[in-house]
Amino acid sequence: MSNGSLEKFIYEERSDGVRQLGWPILYKIALGIARGLEYLHRGCNTRILHFDIKPHNILLDDDFCPKISDFGLAKLCMKKESIVSMLGARGTMGYIAPEIVCRNLGGVSHKSDVYSYGMMVLEMVGGRKNIDVEVDRTSEIYFPHWLYGRIELDEELQLIGIMNEEEKECARKMVMVSLWCIQTDPSNRPSMTKAVEMLEGNLELLQIPPKPYSYSPSRSEVDSSIVELT
Repeated sequence: MSNGSLEKFIYEERSDGVRQLGWPILYKIALGIARGLEYLHRGCNTRILHFDIKPHNILLDDDFCPKISDFGLAKLCMKKESIVSMLGARGTMGYIAPEIVCRNLGGVSHKSDVYSYGMMVLEMVGGRKNIDVEVDRTSEIYFPHWLYGRIELDEELQLIGIMNEEEKECARKMVMVSLWCIQTDPSNRPSMTKAVEMLEGNLELLQIPPKPYSYSPSRSEVDSSIVELT
């Protein structure tokens, strides 16, 4: 994995309108990760739930083909099982599906990985963290809401480095699929199989998802219940 982890390529502050990775490569990486998660969820004899999908755990080879790494928090379950039980929460702040911390929002399942995937792809799109965990929660600027507002009004996304219509379509697909993936209700999120289909399909056929609810666990929730790998 000669190019190391994804995180070193996506968090950038550039004023010249140039990204470290162009939109076709970002799209290729997002699609590759989706296919990898689809395999973990459906392709194995036993379903594997990763529970720590984030840029740090995506490794890139010479051709920027992504590989999902670090299965330290993963959990195995039978394919017929839709809900899994866990003692305490697991994951990394900023990518944790809300039902993992607040169980009355729904059961923990493969849809929890879908949420983490959506949050990660939104960071790939924006070149920044969705939520700055170092600032006071009342002053957070929730990037997914900003993007949703532009999608809802059918406005230009105003993202760095879009050079042509093909790249605009790549960016818009990634945003639309991500906004579906981060729905608070797990039942509203697509499976990874569906996410792959949406990324590979016609942009015009993608429906606008409901507005995502601004959810991030408080420090006390995280500190009391979470195992974080860094």
